[in-house]
Amino acid sequence: SEVSVSWRPSAEFAGNVYRAEGIVPASTRDVWECIKPVAGGPRTKWDQNVKDFEVVEAISDTISVCRTTTPSAFMRIISPREFVDVVLMKRYEDGTMLSAATNVEHPLCPPQPNFVRGFNYPCGCFCIPLPGEPDRTQLLSFFQTDLGGYLPQTVVDSFFPASIAGFYSNLTKAVKALKA
Repeated sequence: SEVSVSWRPSAEFAGNVYRAEGIVPASTRDVWECIKPVAGGPRTKWDQNVKDFEVVEAISDTISVCRTTTPSAFMRIISPREFVDVVLMKRYEDGTMLSAATNVEHPLCPPQPNFVRGFNYPCGCFCIPLPGEPDRTQLLSFFQTDLGGYLPQTVVDSFFPASIAGFYSNLTKAVKALKA
């Protein structure tokens, strides 16, 4: 599927906010099943940027503190990262599903050795049903991530657009496998 990725300077930190939008050829329920931020979910299997995902503390059935780890990337120029976020999941009356997150410090999750602590500034994914098209979903995503460490901004700027496009491509494959 086609994905459009754009960016502009973030108001939150010295990097960019990325906006991605595309149509995933699957129901909103199936897309959500693949991307929802839950421990043991399928995302660690298909998302090349998520190595592990754990719930540090469940605050309610829709709000949790989570730790996500990533593998090294960009020909190992980018070391493994860890992110600790407060995550909100919400379902709207029109069937749209939202996962929104932002970084948080948590006493049960101090920085771990062998990982660089990164920071997600307010970000999220909207799975939006398309009226009259039950097997197609608009996925609208916003990312503004400070990868931490000592990466030149040019490396980060080179990595993110291709990484986001890969996310959409791999998600499309994952929902096809889910339906198979």
